[in-house]
Amino acid sequence: MESTARKLMNRIEKFFGLRNEAKIRFLDGEFEVMSPGEFVRCAVSGQPIALQDLRYWSVDAQEAYASAEISVQRYLELKAKEESEAQSR
Repeated sequence: MESTARKLMNRIEKFFGLRNEAKIRFLDGEFEVMSPGEFVRCAVSGQPIALQDLRYWSVDAQEAYASAEISVQRYLELKAKEESEAQSR
């Protein structure tokens, strides 16, 4: 049985005409397409992001983000996790 989230993603993909997910290597200020495609997924929301609309990502985490707000949220989460792990050593 297909999940509600997956059904929504399928509808979004059909609406925007996004079919093939690209594999990307994120660099400082640019990205390299490792495997061709039309979009990547937001690491937090799962939302497809057309490559021409991709503006936010993390080089360290190698993740794409759908918005600046999501990018900052994820940065703070990863930083807190890193600090917690450092303190437990």
